[in-house]
Amino acid sequence: MKSTHLHIRQDDAVIVTLTSLQKGEVLHTGDQTVTLREDVPSGHKVAIRDIEPGEEVIKYGFPIGVAKQRIRVGDWVHTHNVRTKLDSTLSYDYQAENSKVKAQPSDRTFLGYRRDDGQVGIRNEIWIINTVGCINKTAEVLAKMANQQFADAGIDGIYHYPHPFGCSQLGDDLHNTQKILRNLVQHPNAAGVLVIGLGCENNHIAAFKNVVGHVNEDRVKYIVSQEVEDELQAGLTAIGELVHYAEKFEREPVPVSELKIGLKCGGSDGFSGITANPLVGALSDRLIGEGGTTILTEVPEMFGAETILMNRAVDENVFSDMVHLINDFKEYFIKHDQPVYENPSPGNKSGGITTLEEKSLGCVQKGGLADVVDVLPYGGTVEKKGLNIVQGPGNDLVSVTTLAAAGAHIVIFTTGRGTPFGGPVPTIKMSTNSDLYQRKQNWIDFDAGPILEGMSIEDLQQQLYDYVLELASGGKQTHNEKNGFKEIAIFKDGVIL
Repeated sequence: MKSTHLHIRQDDAVIVTLTSLQKGEVLHTGDQTVTLREDVPSGHKVAIRDIEPGEEVIKYGFPIGVAKQRIRVGDWVHTHNVRTKLDSTLSYDYQAENSKVKAQPSDRTFLGYRRDDGQVGIRNEIWIINTVGCINKTAEVLAKMANQQFADAGIDGIYHYPHPFGCSQLGDDLHNTQKILRNLVQHPNAAGVLVIGLGCENNHIAAFKNVVGHVNEDRVKYIVSQEVEDELQAGLTAIGELVHYAEKFEREPVPVSELKIGLKCGGSDGFSGITANPLVGALSDRLIGEGGTTILTEVPEMFGAETILMNRAVDENVFSDMVHLINDFKEYFIKHDQPVYENPSPGNKSGGITTLEEKSLGCVQKGGLADVVDVLPYGGTVEKKGLNIVQGPGNDLVSVTTLAAAGAHIVIFTTGRGTPFGGPVPTIKMSTNSDLYQRKQNWIDFDAGPILEGMSIEDLQQQLYDYVLELASGGKQTHNEKNGFKEIAIFKDGVIL
């Protein structure tokens, strides 16, 4: 008989349903028999012991909230009877844990592009980066014309990334826009970059050049639209030169230690912390063991599980940076008169996620068991191999852009709900359940659902590892690449003039 539920940890107070169950159904969990006292949707929780008002509700071996009322064996456990324990900023003590990920030298390689500055890319694309939102459509038309004109060139496509910023911004907002755009200019998946400005914006070309710094003039071209007679013709001429430069690059074997992967979860469900997120964590540990790099963000989705990451900080300086990362983001919520626990989203709740603690405990599993080697500010770039944390919100578009801008070649995006979205780098959409994978085959690239059917995380991790290396080598494309869904979004916190 097919299993109807999953018991995650022996000390948990709840089990997770694998299918929708009806009142009166009897579940057998270990030596215990549980009779359902009400209908329970798929992916949701059922109490397997009585829980008194104010008592912690345990899942994953950690509290995901406290009972609002008495919860009896067989009750559906969700937002109607559980509330968050999260509050404002906290003090933390460093309780260092020994590293659980050991070095595992590997001779595995992927076929990448070695750039003139020594960086490695996994795509040979031309990117159009506009300094200001006023010329989004100019960049769009230019990309369309260039893709037609250079359709037979030896590159992987010409892409533009619209955004609404670059003008009427002040302070940190302007600096954030500049840092993200700078990092995209410098990203090695772009063999060549055309930076196009309007001419009167705050983020004008002269100012932006100072932020970008020294560039290879064969790889990066600049155009000020107000200063040329025909910006489209000037753009096509510049792109032609960039294409000629890009065609010299050929794929060559590159050690897997050069790979950088961003870790992200989208709309979650009750299976996210059971299948997709721990699967990604296993891949992260393997890549780090082989000398590679992974990058984790979504700071608000660490609230309630932050000590798991803090205690894996490689030293007290990184621990201190983690404390500031968490508390500063809570202060951001407080400054805007918002509760720090205003998450999960309606879709998360529908999928079985009750509190932010529950979502966070599932979310941090994407970071596996590795030490945290560095904590980066928003717009920062990875400098150390291993598990890096970068400041960013939970918003899908903003956080995937943050990961790409930090240096990720690929982003793995776990989801129990599904999305067609993709960032500027290949974005692997991984389903937490096979039903989603079957229904949304134009969205989902990899299915973690077999774990619910009994496949081990270790076996599926090998399949994922092979898939990632084939993708990095150009043997596969993600759906966002096939569909041309390559977007960016930039964090905003201040005023617009």
